Amino acid sequence: MTDPRLVFSEGDAERSLRWQSEAGLPPPRRVVVADDTLSADSAFRLASEGTALLWRSDFQNARQLLQALVRRVDRKPRKPAATMRDAFNQHRLAQSQRARTLGMLLIPFDAGHVIPLRRAPDVAEACTQAHGEAREGYVCSLRELLGVISAYEWRRNGVEVPALEARIHPHYGVFSPVRGEYVDLVAKAPLPAVLKKASRAFDIGTGTGVLAAVLAKRGVSKIVATDSDERALACARDNVARLGLESQIDVRAADLFPDGRAPLIVCNPPWLPARPASPLEHAVYDPDSRMLRGFLSGLAEHLGPDGEGWLILSDFAEHLGLRTAEELQGWIDAAGLKVLGHLDARPRHPKASDESDPLHAARSQEVTRLWRLAAKEGA
Repeated sequence: MTDPRLVFSEGDAERSLRWQSEAGLPPPRRVVVADDTLSADSAFRLASEGTALLWRSDFQNARQLLQALVRRVDRKPRKPAATMRDAFNQHRLAQSQRARTLGMLLIPFDAGHVIPLRRAPDVAEACTQAHGEAREGYVCSLRELLGVISAYEWRRNGVEVPALEARIHPHYGVFSPVRGEYVDLVAKAPLPAVLKKASRAFDIGTGTGVLAAVLAKRGVSKIVATDSDERALACARDNVARLGLESQIDVRAADLFPDGRAPLIVCNPPWLPARPASPLEHAVYDPDSRMLRGFLSGLAEHLGPDGEGWLILSDFAEHLGLRTAEELQGWIDAAGLKVLGHLDARPRHPKASDESDPLHAARSQEVTRLWRLAAKEGA
């Protein structure tokens, strides 16, 4: 497939450059070349109307302009919502519009991920980690570039995980284990007694590999960690190697379950049944709860005798009106599963206590639960 191109006029010539968009957005149809003479108000008007600004001046001034655009976008008042579901839909729409407007400030690159602007940072290593080699010039939004730089810092520095007494290093596009409550639940839930006979577990949708590492830290001898995303697989393998757990953890590509059975199967699926707008959002948004329902429907046939499946899931969707507790229980029953018990944790992330957040009423009630599931007799 041919890479999309951004077509624009510069001087008296028509030019085109390869278009880079992690979210898969098409290149803007209207483009103007911009520099330091463009005011923030004019830039905001053009970006709001869908006209992209290809920056040809000082890089640091472009960053200041982006901050000015953020201030103008965030001034827009929010309409009151009748229900939490309406508030969620309005929030998603506002976030989409915000991202589209802020994504209109574009930065050019030469081959090798070199930015040909004054005071531009060296981003070659960060961009190579995110996108691979760049054999030709291209254009991407400054907002996306800043996300690449931020992800590079996360990967380099890592995230401290107290349950591991070590750091996990998330790769670009792989969800960082900053929400520690789900990790803590896996670290303290009672292990099934059957593990003493067969010390084997599956970690479904492993992401960074953090839950597989926690199980290994707790003494599980063999863990098969699966994921369908290439970035996640590379990230999990990197973290397993960093932690010296290669003898315990086998990272494999799979849609959900690997072949065989295990006495313990763990899954922390995305918790909101909605369409993701970017690759990173796949860790949060699960259209039609496909991964959640797929895990539940396949769990019984992959559990060993007397085994347990641990489903770690926030109930945020229930407080937003996107899923009911009865629906979840219905899926558990239909899958031939029974609930042995559960452990709960309250969220500790900053948004949980941010009263200015439009979804605060739902966030303030959120609970992350580890469901201990087992197959019903005869299932």
